Amino acid sequence: MTDGHEFAGASLSRHLARGVVGFGALIGSFALIPVIGPVSLVLAPVALLAFRGCPTCWLIGLAQTVSMGRLRRSCTDGVCELHVAKRT
Repeated sequence: MTDGHEFAGASLSRHLARGVVGFGALIGSFALIPVIGPVSLVLAPVALLAFRGCPTCWLIGLAQTVSMGRLRRSCTDGVCELHVAKRT
């Protein structure tokens, strides 16, 4: 069983840095085709590595990273609710 944060990053700054690298490599791989040709497509795998698979997974991870520690889910009698975590 997982804790529900399969895509979350260790910290927000690391997650955002992976996004900058991923989106930069993805955009660069296509934007540089007219300049250096199809060789620029070697940047596409760099984007996939930075996103750990796909940009959508990265976006889900961003939402999980931001909400981590702030929201708690509790389920009782088959009904699940989302609550703001109490800070101590």
